[in-house]
Amino acid sequence: MQMKRGFALTVASLLLGTTLTACGGGNVGQAPAPNNGGGSAPQAKEYVVGTDAAYAPFESETEKKEIVGFDIDLLKAVADKAGFKVKFVNTPWEGIFTALQNGERDMLISAITITDDRKKDMDFSDPYFEAKQLIAVSKDSKIAKFDDLKGKKVGVQTGTTGDEVVTKLLGKDSPDIKRFESTPLALKELQNGGVEAVVADNGVVINYVKNNTAQGFKMVDDPAFEKEYYGIAVKKGNTDVLNKVNDGLKKIKSDGTYDKIYEQYFGKKQ
Repeated sequence: MQMKRGFALTVASLLLGTTLTACGGGNVGQAPAPNNGGGSAPQAKEYVVGTDAAYAPFESETEKKEIVGFDIDLLKAVADKAGFKVKFVNTPWEGIFTALQNGERDMLISAITITDDRKKDMDFSDPYFEAKQLIAVSKDSKIAKFDDLKGKKVGVQTGTTGDEVVTKLLGKDSPDIKRFESTPLALKELQNGGVEAVVADNGVVINYVKNNTAQGFKMVDDPAFEKEYYGIAVKKGNTDVLNKVNDGLKKIKSDGTYDKIYEQYFGKKQ
């Protein structure tokens, strides 16, 4: 009997060893094989970018709903140089800053002028575009300077720098100010005779007039308009994203990429 019990224990031990090996027990106590670089590289971070795609040539939508424009090409180049990805989402201007504050957008690029008021609520990248206000009027208009807009019906896009300067000139509650969701809508109203002038960023006005020659618009420049600078906005305190954006901006400015993109949309710099 004693001999049989010893035999049974031996068989049981052999079976247990076989079972452990079958379940991977053969690697117990061994360190995992080192990764010699064969694994995939970390995926680049993708950021959601808000842009109001109704502001050609900076941002607009094609018939296929693809967002294109100077701002789009510029930020794609910035992302490429800084090592991150971007996903553009068409975001109405009136809600664009709220979307950033709520975390629905990681950054904004939409011909956004850097102002002291805006800097209280968000952080801006280094400037990437110099702009100023410009007045669009009909070709037979007598308007020759900004002060001539007093007593005239003026169209602006709500919440823009154009809105701000016209409000200062005509008064906050002036019935002569007509506000629109987009600059193209304001310019359409000028075409229809609903306003006598439109004040907006020079890049947008120049692009519209150039591409709508049949409407007979002309542009009025006034030395009183101050220079403005566009920046890419991020949530207040988001230094990680801001540093990446500024790094990419520096690189595209130094290697000539910025100048190539600028020339494509606005011609060579004077």
